[in-house]
Amino acid sequence: MGGVAGGILGATLGNAAGALLRGQRPDLAQAALTPANALRLAGGLAHLRGAAMKLGQMLSLENGFALPPELTAILGQLQANAPAMPPQQLKAVLTGEWGAGWHRQFQRFEVRPIAAASIGQVHRAWDKDGRALAIKVQFPGIAESIDSDIATLGRLLRLPGLLPKGLDITPLLAEARAQLHDEADYTREARALAAFEQALAGESAFHVPALYRDFSTKRILAMEFVESAPIDSAASAPQPQRNQIASALITLVLREIFDLGQMQTDPNFANYRLAPDGRIVLLDFGATRPIAEGIAARYRALLRAFLGRDEGAIWGKMTDLGYVTPNQPQERQALIVALALRASAPLRQPAPYDFARSTLIADLALAGQELGAARDFWHVPPADLLFLHRKIGGMFLLAQRLGAQIALPPLLAVFAEQGQGGATPCNGELTHDQDLRPCTESRP
Repeated sequence: MGGVAGGILGATLGNAAGALLRGQRPDLAQAALTPANALRLAGGLAHLRGAAMKLGQMLSLENGFALPPELTAILGQLQANAPAMPPQQLKAVLTGEWGAGWHRQFQRFEVRPIAAASIGQVHRAWDKDGRALAIKVQFPGIAESIDSDIATLGRLLRLPGLLPKGLDITPLLAEARAQLHDEADYTREARALAAFEQALAGESAFHVPALYRDFSTKRILAMEFVESAPIDSAASAPQPQRNQIASALITLVLREIFDLGQMQTDPNFANYRLAPDGRIVLLDFGATRPIAEGIAARYRALLRAFLGRDEGAIWGKMTDLGYVTPNQPQERQALIVALALRASAPLRQPAPYDFARSTLIADLALAGQELGAARDFWHVPPADLLFLHRKIGGMFLLAQRLGAQIALPPLLAVFAEQGQGGATPCNGELTHDQDLRPCTESRP
């Protein structure tokens, strides 16, 4: 990472010097934000894998909120699979977790992984009873490297010109560190997997793989292997099927916030697959975060304000949740509320919203340029908001990929009415020392 930082800094100074020679006033931010520098950063993260690569993936999904679009576009490449462990290293990890002779517990164990990412890789296996398993094995040393990798990445992101001046990313880095420690604890992910499996059991829309506790450890997660296809393979399916898939996933996000009290916050498309019977297979619960009942109530109040176009309530609820700081000039408050109303317009549209034709994200980016130019506006909202919007943004992009056409008000109305004569929200809570408590109450 020191080499990456040196390369970025050297290229930035070279670009600034070139501007001086051309008789131009050097702009340090423009000098830093070059495709070559973005490639240097992305390449460094990919080689480090682990925490740094994972944080690069997280930041690439923020749609330019924390990082400039020049960086987020290239950091997006980190969503691709990481290199796999060499076979000898894999065998050493399995022996360390399961003990010598572990292979005798299996009819077959495929050494070549079927998937590899930033923290671990997944193998297919069959146990002595013939059960098909998907076994996620953590890369050695990942958990131990999180703190140092995050600290190093924090220093790198603070190089001149990479972030807006005055933007404090310390809270985001602290939350990222905490979440990455959680994701590296497969025992915790096993609890989340089991809780979601129980909460969604018997549903026609979803399938959560069964947890196999007898093979699971802190570094290995074993679950049922489910034959399935990538979720975006449905992009060529008939329109009603695409609408049904997107509607189910949007409704699940709402249930996570208002009913389950817990959210799987990683919207990577690879975490959603289609089973042959049409059900959506849900994978990867390492990024599950709790949503406290009080926070859910604030989200519900903001949802009602959006649906009712109540501008005063929108500003109050947005500041209450921490989207913005309250001490904003009147003109800027009006601009922020206008942008919020524009962003939430699909929620009020009675006709089906055509995600494929939507230009909403680009329109908001253009409309928000005035805010982005205001140096005293930049502020990092609470991490819970960032993770929530990471999930919402991911679902929007997936609905776009599917070309879904959905009337959103009927989906939202059920949840907006809760707490006003509707069902009482059911909120489980996830802490470092407590199991997830799945929802047992039904929605109206």
